[in-house]
Amino acid sequence: MIPGKKYQLEDLIAIAWRRKWLILVPFALVGSLTAVVSRSLPDLFRSETLILVVPQRVLETYVRSTVTSRIEDRLPSLRQQILSRSRLERIIVDLILYQPERQSGTMEAVVERMRQAISIEIVKGDSFTVSYISRDPQSAKDVTERLASLFIEENVRDREFLAVSTSQFLETQLDDARRRLIEQERKLEAYRVRNANELPSQIATNVQAVQSARMQLQALSEAISRDRDRRLTLEARISDLSEPLAASTPAPPASGPGTSDDLTAPSGATASEQLESARTALRKLSLRLKPDHPDILRLNRIIRDLEQKEAAGGDGAANARSTVRAARPTDASRELRLREIRSEIETLDRELALKQDREKQLREEIALYQGRLEAAPIREAELTELTRDYDTLQQIYRNLLTKREDSKIAANLEHRQVGEQFRVLDAARVPERPFSPNRTRINLLGLFAGLTFGAGLAAFLEYRDSTVKTDEEVRTLLLLPVLATIPILTSGEFSWRGRTNVMVSFAAATAAAVGVLVWKLVW
Repeated sequence: MIPGKKYQLEDLIAIAWRRKWLILVPFALVGSLTAVVSRSLPDLFRSETLILVVPQRVLETYVRSTVTSRIEDRLPSLRQQILSRSRLERIIVDLILYQPERQSGTMEAVVERMRQAISIEIVKGDSFTVSYISRDPQSAKDVTERLASLFIEENVRDREFLAVSTSQFLETQLDDARRRLIEQERKLEAYRVRNANELPSQIATNVQAVQSARMQLQALSEAISRDRDRRLTLEARISDLSEPLAASTPAPPASGPGTSDDLTAPSGATASEQLESARTALRKLSLRLKPDHPDILRLNRIIRDLEQKEAAGGDGAANARSTVRAARPTDASRELRLREIRSEIETLDRELALKQDREKQLREEIALYQGRLEAAPIREAELTELTRDYDTLQQIYRNLLTKREDSKIAANLEHRQVGEQFRVLDAARVPERPFSPNRTRINLLGLFAGLTFGAGLAAFLEYRDSTVKTDEEVRTLLLLPVLATIPILTSGEFSWRGRTNVMVSFAAATAAAVGVLVWKLVW
């Protein structure tokens, strides 16, 4: 190649014409060898079947299938199962395939070769194709049919197994949920028994009990107040009946400390003295008793009576006392009356003691019911937590029960084979012509390879050639004018011998290259 020279189309044509044998010989040799090799390649036949995914024949609104994945998701799993060594080895043995390979090689290699000859492709929609390539057209058809039947059987088996496994899993989960629900029910029942009177549902009952106890307490307090007033009246009558005996016999003491009888004046004193004594007693009692105490009330009544008597005058009082003394009964009848009144006071004291005990019981009952009412919010919070857990477990149990029943129906659906199924839409047929090799394409590729090799070899030699062949190249390379040109003069024998050597050398190189190419194509 001459440095700095720019090649035009005429130059390239001249180079191709000058080295035409280097281009034509590899082209012819490689093309011929490729044709021979393509005719020696065995014919390969491909049989194909189309499998359609048929949806279940029962509406989804009535029965939901346990298998909801698409064919694109399930097909790889089915492919791995069907193209396993055990399945393919059984097909090879049953259909007597790959006899020469089985005699000269291992079963693993034969299974791998068969696996490479099987093709599974998803077609648009719910369908897919299964194809197999073999040298025998009948074997291609038989293997394709066998693979299609395996896909159908495996799909039915997998769907049924999945439905049964789902039903068994849900059954196990349902048993566990039932056990937990029973435990929670027992806890809830024990809690209700332990806090039976403090539950939120007992609030109305406790409130009613408190109100009833308070009403009873109020009635009892009124009864006690009436009994105390009655006792004071009886004590006053005893005091009146005991006046004639006051000089010789002291008046009987009151029923207990804290009464006002020891603070009043003797019955023989004048009205003024009695009034003053009553007022003094009232002041003393006011220091330690409340204004509504019965003794205070009694002294107030006595003071009012004495004030009225004092207003009426001392003579009227003396006349009244003399009249009273004249009207009083005899001492014997008075003593009898005193004993009766004291007996009635003792009866009143016993009744007062019983009523006071009952009052204490009612107050304790009110405190008890009040404590239950105060504990109700705490029990409500605890019961809410237990009930919330119970409701959650109950909801889980109901959902699992519904799902278990649905899974049983789905399993029965798959068992009766009315669910989603694979159906052969286009059955496998015996191929009428070979699928491979494409000899026309191989021959064209061989011719193109030979032409490319020859052109490349010519270009390489032209690149390595640095000789000057024309006067134009001399002027371009040396920048000198050309005065004259002398053509090459060679004898015919020398010209023929040189051309023969060149052709033999390049033919050998071309044959070696073609051999390498054929080896790669075959193997």
